Amino acid sequence: MLETQLDSSQNVDTERLSCFHCGQKCEGQPVVWDEHAFCCQGCAVVYDLLTTHGLDTYYALGEKPGISMRQKPDNDQYAFLDIPEVVDALADFHDGKTLRLTFEIPAIHCASCVWLLENLHRLEPGIRQAQVQFLRKEVAFILDTEHITLRQLAERLHSLGYGPRIQLDATEKKRPLRNSGKDFLNRLGVAGFCFGNIMLLSFPEYFHLDAVAESSFRRFFGWLNLFLALPVLFYSSRDFFHSAFVALRHRVVNIDVPLALGIVVMFVRSAWEIISGTGAGFMDALAGLVFLLLVGRWFQNKSFETLSFERHFKSYFPLSVNVETPQGLKPVPLEGLKPGDVVVLKNQELIPADGVVEEGVGQIDYSFVTGETLPVQRVPGEKVFAGGRQTGGMLKVRLTKNISQSYLTALWNAPAFQNARPAFLSSRTHVVSRYFTLAQLLVAGLGAAIWLPVDAGRALHVFTSVLIITCPCALALTVPFAFGNSLRILSRRKFYLKNADVIESLARVDTVIFDKTGTLTKPDEKSVEYTGTPLTEQEQSLIRWACLTSTHPLSASLASHLEKIPIPEQGPPVQEIPGKGLSCGPLQLGSAEFLGQEARAADAFLDNSSAQVYVAFGEEVKGHFTIQSHFREGLPELSEHLTRMGQRLAVLSGDKDHEKPILQQILGAQVEMAFRQKPEDKMHFIQKLQKTGRCTLMLGDGLNDAGALRQADVGVALTEENGVFFPASDAMLRASALPQLPAFLKQARHTLLTVRLSFIISLFYNSVGLYFALTGTLRPVVAAVLMPVSSVTVMLFTVGTTFLFARKNKLL
Repeated sequence: MLETQLDSSQNVDTERLSCFHCGQKCEGQPVVWDEHAFCCQGCAVVYDLLTTHGLDTYYALGEKPGISMRQKPDNDQYAFLDIPEVVDALADFHDGKTLRLTFEIPAIHCASCVWLLENLHRLEPGIRQAQVQFLRKEVAFILDTEHITLRQLAERLHSLGYGPRIQLDATEKKRPLRNSGKDFLNRLGVAGFCFGNIMLLSFPEYFHLDAVAESSFRRFFGWLNLFLALPVLFYSSRDFFHSAFVALRHRVVNIDVPLALGIVVMFVRSAWEIISGTGAGFMDALAGLVFLLLVGRWFQNKSFETLSFERHFKSYFPLSVNVETPQGLKPVPLEGLKPGDVVVLKNQELIPADGVVEEGVGQIDYSFVTGETLPVQRVPGEKVFAGGRQTGGMLKVRLTKNISQSYLTALWNAPAFQNARPAFLSSRTHVVSRYFTLAQLLVAGLGAAIWLPVDAGRALHVFTSVLIITCPCALALTVPFAFGNSLRILSRRKFYLKNADVIESLARVDTVIFDKTGTLTKPDEKSVEYTGTPLTEQEQSLIRWACLTSTHPLSASLASHLEKIPIPEQGPPVQEIPGKGLSCGPLQLGSAEFLGQEARAADAFLDNSSAQVYVAFGEEVKGHFTIQSHFREGLPELSEHLTRMGQRLAVLSGDKDHEKPILQQILGAQVEMAFRQKPEDKMHFIQKLQKTGRCTLMLGDGLNDAGALRQADVGVALTEENGVFFPASDAMLRASALPQLPAFLKQARHTLLTVRLSFIISLFYNSVGLYFALTGTLRPVVAAVLMPVSSVTVMLFTVGTTFLFARKNKLL
């Protein structure tokens, strides 16, 4: 039982008590528990809950980080979350066992909040995962609904002081980021008002009006300036102080630490001069500094919004989906899908939006969504969710929701598909920025110490000017703007990257590996001949049905060859074994190794000038299809350009080596080739190269190459007009854009060059500014003007330079 009175025997400071959990003043008799005072029973209960479950680190990350619990929720406040229709409206995914959704939680405000929310699974085992988007104040949850309901989650969050803001209107606009809000503009307005009036009252000092300066007006004006500077210090500057305080509390020095220190030093020195009557102080410089810093931050935010690189989902997915129409199947881009459309999915194709099974039996793999690898069977009339992958036969789904603007991209960037190799340049930038700030503080202190015996006023100017002019803001902006603009340029040329860090990996690539079938060859231009026991129309119908469910290039060729053969309304389920073949009822279709000894014996006597796909019904091998590939145009030029760039080239294929002479003639004898490669062989081939220090790029069709794509430093899935989404890849490239691969690699290298040039410009600017600041010829107000100018200059330089390089590389 929690104590509700203050026991004199407990170690609690009875004066100026504030709640240990939320920091609010304890009015009346405080609640005391575990030698801490709390403002209410609710805060004490939350504290007890967190410490009991080993989550007391929450209080170590911040001083009184919690939310006040004085306002208790009604018992039925979240009762509406028990209504199934409401749960379905809020859920991104819900299959009866797993629920995935995103809550907006306005109370998120610090690192302690993030830590607690992402560790909720320790309080509630039913919470599998919680991931916080701090700027959006959103948390994405994955729940086990057998252990926790949506209502229980909301009530648990509310009990901790993080009540969710729930609204069912999906069309409501996203909340703007904090600095673009009304409060920021209010602080900017207050700083501008005070700055103007302080300058007006400081005119006698500016023009050396002795009659005023020596009268009582000077002291009166000084006190007015001090009074006007108070809102600038405590209201307009609060973001700088808050950011600096949070950073120092976590033993980190960010760029706001020197700014906050400069503002405090300037205010204290000016206040002392005004109160003691020894001078007029520098309140005009202080107010001007804060005003111009806020103007610069506002302009910087507006520039960043204008050049926003947060991409719409269709920038990631260069895909279209087959939609059933009265005229037959029609490819429709993802953004053109709408509720009511009937989409036709093949094996391994992704469900683009929530819907209901219209025809066929779904074997849905939700591993991209929930991490569960066991497929779930869905029959006509049952719901399916966006992000699931069909792994059986052909499936028709009637969509019930629009395409999510961010859900599919979130799947691609899920932790399960992230490359474990860190981005070197991005991480180094943060390290450089941190040590840059420490050096900045040291130089400012030394400069002030040198000037102090000579001129105390100038020492203050030197100290403040150094802190302001040598700001690492430009350094921190270089990487996101350079990478972001190149990301947008590449996507315009049909090269879609998972995230900006892939650019850095692309720039380091020195080995390019191609899969042959479907990558170097055209899947829609192949000559097909059948040899063996004649096939009945029923057998051909079953073959076409099986091939239509597959996305493999050879399956597509066979389906096209048999396009005049009708297919059954509902054929048997199809199982596709990557690298081997298809199994569909009595039919087995694939390689000689897949069909067994009889097929292998027949294969030994065949001409190896083309690919063979064997057909067996039951135990009888009927014959084989001979498929002659046609290679894509532009491959000789592609190989030549990559070789000139210093790239080592390799080709991996699961086929026999019958096309090796043709490939050597097209790509060159210098290209390394390996045939009869199983999916695991391709992955091991890349691992061997990486052990020798090579940085690899793998181009494949996705299905058979999933392991190799994930293993490579950069995995690129090649897609046709109606492609398939492969989360294992780092990028997706339209097949028509393959000849531009050398230009893409050059653009990545030039992007890194742009970053290095920006660093040099930033270093030069800081060196020149530092010289004038240390000599005392640079006033803090002028430094405040130059600081945002430098940031904007770097932004414009990085964006402009990446555009120029794109023109040079013929990407624009």
